[in-house]
Amino acid sequence: MRYSGFKVFWEGLRGNTGWKPVWRDPAPKSEYDIIIIGGGGHGLATAYYLASVFGQARIAVLERGWLGGGNVGRNTTIIRSNYLLPGNQPFYSFSMKLWEGMEQDFNYNAMVSQRGVLNLCHTDGQRDAFRRRGNAIHLSGDDAELLDSAQVRAMCPFLNFDDARFPIKGGLLQRSGGTARHDAVAWGYARGADMRGVDLIQNCEVTGMRIENGRILGVETKRGYIGAKKVGVAVAGSSGLLMAMAGMRLPIESHVLQAFVSEGLKETLPGVITFGAGHFYVSQSDKGGLVFGGDIDGYNSYAQRGNLPVIEDVAEGGMALMPMIGRARLLRAWGGIMDMSMDGSPIIDRTPVEGLYLNAGWCYGGFKATPASGYSFAHLIARDAPHPTARAYRLDRFRRGYAIDEKGQGAQPNLH
Repeated sequence: MRYSGFKVFWEGLRGNTGWKPVWRDPAPKSEYDIIIIGGGGHGLATAYYLASVFGQARIAVLERGWLGGGNVGRNTTIIRSNYLLPGNQPFYSFSMKLWEGMEQDFNYNAMVSQRGVLNLCHTDGQRDAFRRRGNAIHLSGDDAELLDSAQVRAMCPFLNFDDARFPIKGGLLQRSGGTARHDAVAWGYARGADMRGVDLIQNCEVTGMRIENGRILGVETKRGYIGAKKVGVAVAGSSGLLMAMAGMRLPIESHVLQAFVSEGLKETLPGVITFGAGHFYVSQSDKGGLVFGGDIDGYNSYAQRGNLPVIEDVAEGGMALMPMIGRARLLRAWGGIMDMSMDGSPIIDRTPVEGLYLNAGWCYGGFKATPASGYSFAHLIARDAPHPTARAYRLDRFRRGYAIDEKGQGAQPNLH
């Protein structure tokens, strides 16, 4: 079934009796050619591109809970490609191009809105760094505009320009950035994969891996053993736990990242805005709520909830940037489990176990990378070679001294 405006109109006339489930709910088969562990955005996108682009068949996605119940539904929905380093910028540029054609590609409304991303600068040094970043973005073929204080004021007159502690001296604007509906991204990839014969198996937690002579043969699950020729792991903050089943210790830590939404307000924000004097980023949802977040919780955790000190820190950043939000009520908060790598950049690579592939270490960049991550991981699994934009994301780069430290914070995961 293909969706269209005419289809919505026709079903409205006939009482919406013709709609079918968006995807099947199959029982697991005894064996597949490819198993993807993780039914979030990256796992579903991988399965979709394996089937639609790389012509693979007999694919299953195993999810321990429900599809989209992890980080893909627990973020601030921001998409962008304004990265600096050559290991990252081409990859996120590729991701942005996939975002732009995504809804037509899998025939599902993911509510991709390229309303712009504005990064504010508050010092002369920060402005110089933004100029350098903008030049790097241009070299990758993406858009970036360096704005002065007057241009920022014309775009966002409600910001706090007069605070001597955090003066707004300008900003770096990427007009092609914006937001997408996180749940709909997962649903669209799931529907597209299902239409191409992929089995999406929910409530199927992996409990072990069967490895013999250095090669993976399949996985043990709570629904029985399932054989596979190749297994891809894309489970975000649970990567360390899962890869321990294969005898591997990963260079990542798991931390909680909280996000928040306010009560619905009148349309105010023109796009995504980030505070340069603290870690605070905010956009406005279609319902009018302000969606915002900040730093991760500093301690290791597997809990999908946060704590009050981070709420206080994020609220302080928001008040410093735009004091008017002090009267808005906080509606709800949620947490996702971030797999923080040693340099703040991801890992897409083969493992020492033949037939076992890893997609992990996404830190703050997981949602915006969803399309390119899925495409690159599918390329790696199907062809046993890295995608050209993901060649820097090797698992052994820390041992080899090829870290991709976008933030310049050193090899401490909780600083990224």
